[in-house]
Amino acid sequence: MDIAVVLVYLVAMIGFGIWGLRRARSQEDYLVAGRRLGPIMYTGTLAAVVLGGASTVGGVGLGYEFGLSGMWLVFCIGLGIIALSHFFAPKIQRLEIYTVSQMLELRYGRGSRQVSGIIMSAYGLMIATTSTVAYGSIFHALLGIDRIPAILLGGSVVVIYSMLGGMWSITLTDFVQFVVQTIGIFLVLLPLVIVQAGGFSEIGATLGPDAFDPVGIGGSTILTYFLIYTLGLLIGQDIWQRVFTARSPGIARWAGLTTGVYCLLYAVAGALIGTAAQVLVPGIEVSDDVFTAVVDHSMVPLLAGFVLAAALAAVMSTASGALIAGSTVFRQDIIEQWRGRRTGVAQDLGGVDESDDRVGASRIWLVIFGIASMGLAVIMPSVVEALTVAYNILVAGLLIPILGGLVFRRGTIVGVMAGMIAGTVTTVVMMIAAGIFADSPIYLGLAASIIAYLVGSFASRPTPEPVLSAWDERLRRRRRVSPAITAATSMRTAAIEDVTTTPESKALRADSSRSSPSGAGSVEATSTAPPSVSPAAAASAAGTPPGISTCER
Repeated sequence: MDIAVVLVYLVAMIGFGIWGLRRARSQEDYLVAGRRLGPIMYTGTLAAVVLGGASTVGGVGLGYEFGLSGMWLVFCIGLGIIALSHFFAPKIQRLEIYTVSQMLELRYGRGSRQVSGIIMSAYGLMIATTSTVAYGSIFHALLGIDRIPAILLGGSVVVIYSMLGGMWSITLTDFVQFVVQTIGIFLVLLPLVIVQAGGFSEIGATLGPDAFDPVGIGGSTILTYFLIYTLGLLIGQDIWQRVFTARSPGIARWAGLTTGVYCLLYAVAGALIGTAAQVLVPGIEVSDDVFTAVVDHSMVPLLAGFVLAAALAAVMSTASGALIAGSTVFRQDIIEQWRGRRTGVAQDLGGVDESDDRVGASRIWLVIFGIASMGLAVIMPSVVEALTVAYNILVAGLLIPILGGLVFRRGTIVGVMAGMIAGTVTTVVMMIAAGIFADSPIYLGLAASIIAYLVGSFASRPTPEPVLSAWDERLRRRRRVSPAITAATSMRTAAIEDVTTTPESKALRADSSRSSPSGAGSVEATSTAPPSVSPAAAASAAGTPPGISTCER
């Protein structure tokens, strides 16, 4: 029964991918869902992408090891979403770009895009790898197959639905996955394991008072989580790409804040599940196995299948988001720059070459990244290990240049290059020397990046005024209206006028316009409008299925 529930879920995900194939008609549709998501869809997709394998499987595992204080990894992720949404999301949503590296080029001028693209691509690949490891663990426990076939099975499903419809497919599957994981974690698994473990008093009596110590994991560990995950969430391509999908800066801010609060609650829930699991299934050596073990121990078959589907939902949503993020950066900021197809961000965003070949190229690179993530998952079996590598590289290499570009006007391209290289090299060397989980890589990497960024910026000429003026203008402008929405609005207006206007008023308006030069354009527009256009037909002409608002597409 559990297997049947999960298989139905996987087939449904592929079905949503096929649905998204009809929507992804341009690069903007494929990469950022046409920049048209409303608050409900935006909240669901943002929550789904940040709460993945490390937050669900890894979060429960940390609760198993450290009790309630195991919440801090996911809690810091929630703090990062809150900070991003309140302070930066409205600003970056107005940029109307596709990648973080494009923001650096807009702010500092040409020269940083490829280097930052390499760092961000590596981050996206490692985030996808963490999720691949996680759903490999779930399929291994559920189906009783070896890890490698389990990884290939889950990875293939994610690659298929992500590749078909791009961000449209991912948005719809993310929202479904958000609903499934919310029900599975908060309404099913959490209350059930707490009751089975005897309630909070019995758990405390069995494990001791330290089980509910909120800082028992240690102050230095909490600080490291803050530096890696809270600050890392401010600059991740997978997170920014979701911000780009918001319909307005207001949605990016307030729906994002809602998502951040949800993440804080999710952190506490995962840690409590892990704490209760210490009582229910003691003696587990591998923390990533705790989630499936407690589900298998506590659930009847049908419920177990649903909760495992919830875990898969959390894992797959992050995997798909990381795949499209990493492949977008790699193609836009590395491959096309090396091939000389683009001379700057303006050409990338100016409506040039929105053809099928660019969407096709995006699909190809997404598949390549999917295959690479499956390969890395085979050789890197720890979820938290892969996530730590990803965020160490991201934060040390890009945090200072990106935040500096948003708040420090004296920053220059020389400072950016120096900060990225110094931070990344220092962090990688220290991870090799001191270990992936050591505190020193991120501390020393950040320090090196800050020093190099400031020294390079003050030792070089200021950013040219035309570059800063163009940056300021882009931040001030209102969102451009896509041609599809304009066409749909015009057709619907014409249809309404045709239905509601009497023949006498039409004749009077025509006579009036013939006698006034200013009315000629409107007469021509009205007279050439189709005589009868239904709202469904207008929506279809704009690429929107009947019954779905063009604003919510």
